[in-house]
Amino acid sequence: MAHAMSELDRLSDKLYTHGPIKENAAVIYRKALEKDLIRGRSIAAIASAALYAACRNSETPRTLGEIAEASLVNKKDVARCYRLLLRRLDIQMPIADPITYISKIGERVGITGQTQGLAIRILREAKKRRIASGKDPMGLAAAALYIACM
Repeated sequence: MAHAMSELDRLSDKLYTHGPIKENAAVIYRKALEKDLIRGRSIAAIASAALYAACRNSETPRTLGEIAEASLVNKKDVARCYRLLLRRLDIQMPIADPITYISKIGERVGITGQTQGLAIRILREAKKRRIASGKDPMGLAAAALYIACM
């Protein structure tokens, strides 16, 4: 347990996540420990999956790839452990909102705030017309930013 908590501390510091997210990840990890889901699996992979679940639950825009890169665990292993946690702990995840990814992508590529605002309006219109349902939120955000830039 101490090794898992130090891994969660290291990951949350590296990914700049807030205290409540780390606390939620610790609760998820403890539940996995109680249900004996850790046996035969990497502590780092389960801790990474718990942090990813906590980020998704709090609608913090962190991708599975970012979590895997920070944890130095294979993305495939983190994804497998994440699916295991969802299935065995009966965790319900909210659907990711593409608007939360706008500023993340926009800051990374240097898009102005005004253009980001236009992209948010485009996404709201797409939601209103129900053409965004079932699509990848990161892809929708990137597409809206592309259209806004054009």
